[in-house]
Amino acid sequence: MKNIKENIFYFITATGAFLSGILVLVVFFYIFKESIPFLKEVGWNDFLLGDTWSPMSEKAQYSFLPMILATLYVSFMASAIAVIMGTGCGLFLTFCVKEKYSKIILSFIDMLAGIPSVIFGFLGLVLLVKLMETHLGMVSGESVLAGGLLLSVMLFPYVVTGCAETFVILKDKYLVPSTSLGVSKWYCIRRIILPAACGSIFVNMLLALSRALGETMAVMMVMGNSPVFPRLLGRAETIPSLIALEMGTATYNSIHYSALYAGGLILVILITIIQAAAYRLKKIMSRGDESEN
Repeated sequence: MKNIKENIFYFITATGAFLSGILVLVVFFYIFKESIPFLKEVGWNDFLLGDTWSPMSEKAQYSFLPMILATLYVSFMASAIAVIMGTGCGLFLTFCVKEKYSKIILSFIDMLAGIPSVIFGFLGLVLLVKLMETHLGMVSGESVLAGGLLLSVMLFPYVVTGCAETFVILKDKYLVPSTSLGVSKWYCIRRIILPAACGSIFVNMLLALSRALGETMAVMMVMGNSPVFPRLLGRAETIPSLIALEMGTATYNSIHYSALYAGGLILVILITIIQAAAYRLKKIMSRGDESEN
């Protein structure tokens, strides 16, 4: 009876994994199919190396380079800020707070991940953008900096959870032996635990980056949505924001419509590369742990 239950569970999980993989492939090939008319008409050079997005002008131009740079700019900025804050918070909760209180605090931090992005966008628009207009003397607080700061808050719970789990494992593995040899707790954290956790922290950063690349609503509400080359205190527009704003007005089966799918194709490729890098790094880390054992 036990073997039958295990086989049923294995079949259900294997079927779910197979269907998930098939669904991802179907989505990818559909986006690629819809992008083909645009790629044939415009070509990769104008698509990736131009500097102007003006699909409604008399001589339409469809360069995604400003949006690609803006997407990478705000995503890397947000990921870096979230990793710095998340690593520090994870260290504090693991080594400075009792375990029962740490679990309670982590549960509240995890709740941030469940807040809809439109709520973050609204708060960023009425608080962060107004704050930047008031204290930085900006004509408009909508900027890449505002998008990066807001997005870092949204990525924060993902990074904290991953870092805290890693620090708990390393604490059980290294802290007691180190203190029994007379090594102070903070020296052990600085010289042993943090270097050992660097790989995991980097993986968390890659996963947070892939999450940031696809964020739409919150970033769209605070970045100004101007298809120009990004500056820290200037307006810009990401690929997801561009698709969300223009897909409803693009004529079906037009070059403009196909161009938006091509932007989605770039986004899928970027996220796939980041996920593959994170998966590869995890495998390298697991091999290193096996060799140590």
